[in-house]
Amino acid sequence: MKFVKILAVGAILAAGAAFAEGDRTDPNALARSELMKIQGMNTGILGNMASGKEPFDAAKAALIEASSKIEATFMEPGAADPASEAKPEIWTGWEDFLVKANALTTAATAVDVSSVESIGAGMGAIGGACKDCHTTYRVMK
Repeated sequence: MKFVKILAVGAILAAGAAFAEGDRTDPNALARSELMKIQGMNTGILGNMASGKEPFDAAKAALIEASSKIEATFMEPGAADPASEAKPEIWTGWEDFLVKANALTTAATAVDVSSVESIGAGMGAIGGACKDCHTTYRVMK
């Protein structure tokens, strides 16, 4: 059952990371999109390692670094970019957004990347943090 849960979380996160490729014109929206793509890729790598789809490689577990860049990358809302998937509520609810973003960094930091089993054990918290923030602050297309 735990293996199925890990696979489900990995699939959800990988699908959520596939951001729409509209014609973003605002440099802030572009930077946010690129950061989220990197996070999605890193989360997918962790999920694939946990599920055995990819060989274990602790060096590839790089979600912590990307998640620590959320605050700086989202600090500037920029122009109203129609292709952005960031809801304006990020900036009107900045403190709550930071709490949710920091929950991902906390979850990623807590993951023991020394083995497949320990990565799998931490994927639920990572998936929960991603989902919590995306549900509130991401335009779902």
